[in-house]
Parts: sequence; structure tokens; C-alpha cells
Amino acid sequence: MQQSSSLHDLAGVAGIVPSYLDQSGTETRTTSDSTRVALLRAMGIDASTPAHADAALEEWNRRERTRVLPPVRVVRGDDPDAGTVLARAPEGTARVEWTLELVPETGEAQHARGAANAEADGTVRLSLPGTPPPGYHTLRVTLRTESGGQEAKQSLIVVPGECPPVAEVAGQERVFGVIANLYSVRSAENWGIGDAGDLARLGEWTAEIGGAFLGVNPLHALRNRGDDISPYSPVSRIFRNAIYIDVPAIPEFTASEEAKRMVESARAELEELRTSDRVQYEPVMALKRRVLEVLHRSFAAGGGERAEAYRAYLETQGESLTHFATFEALAGHLESGDWRTWPEALRDPRSPAVAEFAARHAEEIDFHRWLQFELDRQLAVAAARGESAGLAIGLYQDLAIGTSPAGADVWANPHLFVTGASIGAPPDAYSAEGQNWGLPPLDPRALKEDAYRYWVRLVRASMRHAGALRIDHAIGLFRQFWIPEGAVGKDGAYVSFPVEDLLGILALEAHRHRALVVGEDLGTVPPEVPPVLRRWGVLSSRVFYFEREGDEFRPAAEYEPMSLATANTHDMPTLAGFWRGRDIEVKREVGVIPSDEAAEAQRRDRVQERRAILERLAAEGVLPAPEHPGSGAALRGAVHAFLSRTPAALVGLSLDDLVGEAEPVNVPGVSPSEFSAWTRKLATPIEELARDPRVHDAIPDDERKLSPGE
Repeated sequence: MQQSSSLHDLAGVAGIVPSYLDQSGTETRTTSDSTRVALLRAMGIDASTPAHADAALEEWNRRERTRVLPPVRVVRGDDPDAGTVLARAPEGTARVEWTLELVPETGEAQHARGAANAEADGTVRLSLPGTPPPGYHTLRVTLRTESGGQEAKQSLIVVPGECPPVAEVAGQERVFGVIANLYSVRSAENWGIGDAGDLARLGEWTAEIGGAFLGVNPLHALRNRGDDISPYSPVSRIFRNAIYIDVPAIPEFTASEEAKRMVESARAELEELRTSDRVQYEPVMALKRRVLEVLHRSFAAGGGERAEAYRAYLETQGESLTHFATFEALAGHLESGDWRTWPEALRDPRSPAVAEFAARHAEEIDFHRWLQFELDRQLAVAAARGESAGLAIGLYQDLAIGTSPAGADVWANPHLFVTGASIGAPPDAYSAEGQNWGLPPLDPRALKEDAYRYWVRLVRASMRHAGALRIDHAIGLFRQFWIPEGAVGKDGAYVSFPVEDLLGILALEAHRHRALVVGEDLGTVPPEVPPVLRRWGVLSSRVFYFEREGDEFRPAAEYEPMSLATANTHDMPTLAGFWRGRDIEVKREVGVIPSDEAAEAQRRDRVQERRAILERLAAEGVLPAPEHPGSGAALRGAVHAFLSRTPAALVGLSLDDLVGEAEPVNVPGVSPSEFSAWTRKLATPIEELARDPRVHDAIPDDERKLSPGE
């Protein structure tokens, strides 16, 4: 394709990065013109020919020249220019009279007026009557010139300089906690999947052993059927998965004889779901739904404090909850969770056809709203029980990088998402073609035009009832790798995001929720990322497996203090699986390792890795000699003791590692037909955690606080 300076300029203002350094750190990959054209097309910009690129660039520049105010401004309260507003008058204007109205988030409006000379490009500097406090404010400006008047409105978001530090939230500078996959939890009371009741019990147990936080997988809403069970490809990142509701804990259950009879008649089914080694998402949700529908009817017929609390919840969630509930009802009636396959008239949430459906199915839509209300209540109870037991930080929630292209968030907000490209990863040592995750990217231009409202809702929902939040793939706040539709990973390019604005809002909400923020910054990290995260008070991620210098494991003292240190993540083998080489076996079984010879080579490498681990643990004094301590639990305890000796502010102990699980929960890049990800349950039920000697041995002595039952 012939190069066009307009094409390159247009791609630049749209955020498409012209080149990047690959994972090797030595090769620069340049974005092709065909990729520029494809990604601009995905953003709704036609640059297919030089003439079209010229016209699109001129329209872009014209819009910026004639805009009085940007739609949103995010500014730190301590910025010396926080009280200055830059407006734009028509070019050629010499003198401008202006009036300004600042409507703060709370309190009365403030006004200012004056006159100023416009700069050559039309810029006019206005002064706020005073810098407003941190929060979301509305700014209205009127400019009057000889040729007439112009008006504009801006969302002014004033943010703190950084997220809260660990000492402020936890009461001390270094703490540890437990990280669990809630769906995998086995208990005597759940219905075949870990639920909010289990979450509360796990929080109390974590506090008993001296932990400050309990981390969980993303609780985002899923379809809960077929392959749609990955917590990292949700239907919605704003709303949660109703499968986690603890049905007998619903207040209406106690008085509902019908619900109790239903549960009693399903005793055999419940037992089968509980004892299964794998989470049976669809049967579990089907059983829960039958009872939940009965309880919703009881709730709807009631009143009192529950009804008042429900009305208050609906008010806080607004239109976005109604859209989500309507999507869920439509998906059920159309027997398809993919809105792209629905009749054309139902693909627009604001269409007359959707309004007609909503009127005819009001009770069902209310049912889905009520599910979110009840799950929210149960999460609040779990958080409160953890706090009462002594969890200084509380629940630690996880925000996935994206949402399913077929899901409710995209259906309800089509103007924010790019549907002609997917988020992925560039080629690296693990994938020569790169990775396509199939997640639709948010358009950074549209996000800003919408004053970041979706991002604000997302962060608020994720921090609700939480004392910490993990941002999955935090580099996505800086830039995301977009792959054009129909292309492979190597044909993608990075697109930059307004990271300072996004992190500022994150810091504002973190202070409001008194929550820590952890950024998952693993893999290839551009050099500019770590200092920006540190400046905003976002903790980084440090994983034992990755902390190496050549063939040796890094000393504990060299770990980043502002970090969460863990042995592994949900995408990596457990400690027991790593030591036994079970991850190599699984990868060979599913074809990730292409041959027996390649698998044998990895087993030989693993022998060296195990030796290097023992040498590091002995050098740190957590093992008496570079030898296996005799039991898997003792070895896992030594790794955890090593992590506890690092200066990392947070240390996360995986529940899988505490109980000695060897099977992974996920194998990245493998289809569900090849590996049943996100379904493996814990072999050890939570009732046995306090008295299991393996768990006891896997918790370092200086972090152990034995429960009364031990």
C-alpha cells in the first residue's frame, strides 16, 4: 500500500503506535500501513485511500479547532494549573468575554466572569473561582466575541496524587493474605460451586491464620454454559455472576416452604454436584435458578426494609442495571447469549422493539435485577464478616482486561467498543503468531468523549465491598495490542490509552473506597510503565517463577517493595504441579508441547530449575540445606517463607498451594475441547483447612496464627 503522510498523522492522533520493541528487547516491529488502515476502519475512520485519509484528517483537525472545551478534564488537585481552564474561541478572535459556572459534586454552584485576549490559535485562559475538592464536577463556559457566543460543558474530575498506601489501609506496611478461585471451593454447604457463604468462611479462616486479605478470581457475570465460563471473558465486568449466590442464605428462604421442598426434592442432584471433581456450571445454575425464581416472587410480594434497600440499590445502579437485566432476559428468551445473532431490532438496547419486550417481561427483568441486589448484599455480608474476624484489608477483587464481544456490556454500550478488532498479544517466544484473545477493545477516543463514565462505573463496581483491587494486564491502561478482524497476532499494533486520566480516576475511587490497587504488570513491560505505576501508588506484581537472573532465582531482598509477591498466578502451574512436572505433562497432552522430545527437554530443564530453587531457599535460610525437605507441604512452606522475607508490601499465598493441588485451573492458549479450564475443584473442603497438617506446614511460622480448633 502506498504510504500517505495523512494516514500516518491520522493513525498518530488516533493513538496507533508506529512501532514497538518485541519481547526479545532487540527487534523493533513496525506497524504496516495495511494495519493502520484496518484499525482506523475499526474505529469508524475511512483511510482506505490517500484522499480518504486526507479528508478524515482534515475533519479531525476541524473538530478539534472548533471545540470550545474538551468533553472531560482529569486534573490532580495539587497541580499548579488545576484552577486554569483552557477554552478555545474561533481562530482570529482577539478579545473574549467569558462567564463560567462550576457545579461541584456537592454544594452550591460557583460563578466567575472576565475578559481575556485569545492566543493565536484561539486558546483562552480562564480562572476557576477556586480549585474544587477531589470529585466529579461540571463546568459550563460561555464565550462572547464580536461574531457571537459559544457555550460548552465539561466534566471536570479532580483527583488525588496517588492511590492509598498499604500502611494506610492495612495499618502496617507489610501483610500477607490468601488468594483463591472461588468457583473451585468445595464445602459441605455449597451447591457444587464456591459461593458467597464460602467466601465469608474463607475470609474468617484467613483472618484466623493472620492474613490481612482474601483475594478472589473475577466475579464478573458469565453465561455459565458451554464454553462461556472463563472469568476473564465475561458477559459484563460491571455486574456479577449470580451463580455465586448462597441460596439458603437469602432472607426469604427461611419462610418459603415451597423453596425448602424444592431443595429437599433435589437432594440427590445436589449431592452429585457437590461431589463432582469439576464445576458443572450449567446444571448448578439451572438448579439455583428454579429456587431463586420462587424466592424472587416471595421478595416481590414483601416490603419493609428489604424493599427499601432494593429501591436504594436500583437508584445507585441506574440505567446500566436495567440494560444488563434486559440483556439477560433477552438471552434467555432467544436461547442465545450472543446479541450479534439476535433479530436486528433487538440489537439496539434503546430500540422500540427492546422497549416492547421489556414491557412484556417486566417481572423477569426485575428478577435479574434482584439477583444482582441479593449477590451484592451477600458480598457485603462476607466483607463484614472478614472485617469482624480481623481482615485488615478485606476482600481483594480482580478486574478482567476485557469483556466478551457477545455480552451485555458491548450490547449496552456499542459506541464505546471497537468491533472490527480484538485485544491480544504480539508474537513472543511462546507464540510465533501472537495471541488473539477475542475481546473487543474499548475505543480510547469514545471513552474520553463519554467523559470516562464507563471506566468510573467499572472501577466503582470492582471496588464495591473490597479493600483491594487487582487490575488484570495493567499495561492495557497504557496501551493495548489490537489485531484487525481476520488477521493474526503478528499483523496487530499497539494503540495508546489516556493512562494518566485512567489512573487518576482509579486513585480517586481507591481513596473513596479506602482500597489498595495492584497492577498485573507481567510479561513484556515497556520501560515507562513501572515508574508511572509507582508514581500513582499502584503496586506491581512479582511472581516467584519469573524472578530470575539467568539460571538463578533472585534473592528475596531484590524484590520490589511496592508489589504483591506470589508464587504463581491462575495461568501458571501450582507449586506442587511445577515440582512434579505436571504442567509439562498437561501441555504435552493438549499439544502445547508438540513432541515427546520437546517434553523431555523441558523435563531436563525442570531438574535444573528445581535445583536452583532449593539453592535459593537454602541461601535465604528457609531450608537448612539445598535439599528437598521431605514433604511437599514443607517445600511449599519454604517457598512461602521466602516470599514473606521479601520487602514486598503484600504477599499472596494461593489456596491451591496451601492444600497441595497439582492440577492447573487453566492452560493459556488452549481451547475448552482440549482442556477443561476454570472447572477443577479443590480436593480439600474448606471445613478441613484448619485441621489439615499439609495446610499447617505450608504456612510460614512467622505468618501462622493457629485457629482455636487446632
